[in-house]
Amino acid sequence: MSSIEFKLPKMGESITEGTIINWLVNEGDIIEKDQIILEVATDKVDSEVASPVNGTLVSIEAQADEVVQVGTVIAHIEASDDQSVKEKNASGEKKETKAASTEPKAPKKKSVSTSKSASASTSQSYTLNKNQNTYISPLIQNIAIDYHISYEELARIPATGHDGRLRKSDVFKYVEEGRPAQFAQSVPEASGFQVPDLKLDKGKGEIVKMDRMRQMIADHMVYSKHTSPHVTAYVEADLTEMVNWRNAHKKPFQDKYGERLTFTPLFVEAVAKAVKDFPMINVSVDGENIIKKENINIGMATALPSGNLIVPVVKNADTKDLKTIAAEVNALAEKARNNKLKHEETSGSTFTISNVGTFGSLMGTPIINQPEVAILATGIIKKGAEVIEYEDGDKIEIRSMMYLSLSFDHRVVDGFLGGSFLRRVADYFEDFNEERTI
Repeated sequence: MSSIEFKLPKMGESITEGTIINWLVNEGDIIEKDQIILEVATDKVDSEVASPVNGTLVSIEAQADEVVQVGTVIAHIEASDDQSVKEKNASGEKKETKAASTEPKAPKKKSVSTSKSASASTSQSYTLNKNQNTYISPLIQNIAIDYHISYEELARIPATGHDGRLRKSDVFKYVEEGRPAQFAQSVPEASGFQVPDLKLDKGKGEIVKMDRMRQMIADHMVYSKHTSPHVTAYVEADLTEMVNWRNAHKKPFQDKYGERLTFTPLFVEAVAKAVKDFPMINVSVDGENIIKKENINIGMATALPSGNLIVPVVKNADTKDLKTIAAEVNALAEKARNNKLKHEETSGSTFTISNVGTFGSLMGTPIINQPEVAILATGIIKKGAEVIEYEDGDKIEIRSMMYLSLSFDHRVVDGFLGGSFLRRVADYFEDFNEERTI
């Protein structure tokens, strides 16, 4: 017999460390070659690690939840003299073959009780059951962030891992099933508190099931309100000069560039300038860290034919002229209307504009598009009588006015920053004169 140092194997080209999820065997247990003896998590994948030899697990050097570098000794195994691989024949009897002459067999998986698999797939199980094992691996956390799944929702997903731990396949299976626990009532906490069932009268009528996109939007909105303490600031902007400039130049613009000149490119251009002036608006929050984004990518909340919303993105908007921005805005809007937007065209936004004025709204209080920290709503452009100050006195004039509202994440954006940024946006909206050329 010989003692073997069992080291954490490499899990991939870019993986340098892993987290021990759980040991499936104990010190002193007899183990077989290719038997799964522990589970390891990385930020990319959860893996089952097999024993390289037949023998006895003498000692465990890295415990559950411990972060270990690849190549670090995590256990010692006393290898047995007999290194043959034991398999079962068709009759169930064990037969022996030499390890050198056998093909690697599939890793053994511990059986899972039906109470945590098939029986947990019903809506009632999702609502009432809660995984007792609260450990969430880095991989599961990354998947949850991508799909905007809260910890409360993760707690309802049937887990097939050892000791009730969630596996990647569990989460993907749950997502494919349409996330039946997404709107389930809160799981009771350890204190015994439970959200009361108020038996609210929800009325009677036609039942319309949410489509997949509507479910994702609903979850994203709830996630955002749960994550960010929302504060909303308002200003009123005088868009008379912008309106007059656009009316005077929209036909020459289209004749020259072949692109329609709507208000959206003008808004995107002005907002990109303001974001550049106030870079702390162009951030996201990662735990206790603030990530200042290198690029200014402006998202445009756009309605689809189905009524759902999507956010196509103008990348690096601060580096583009009005002609280029208008071309991208028009192309993205056309693709949105025809449901032809690609994933890369709806990802990576760092700040979002929601034009609620399109639907006739005077103003709005938009919900932040996570992981951003602020969102601007532009209201309807409405003519009104305004008092204008001149050197020779005040005059009442008909002006084109708009309310702007900024919802911001009060964790990292305070009132001064939010108010100053919003005022700067309004200034850029107002700063249009006849001397500007196309």
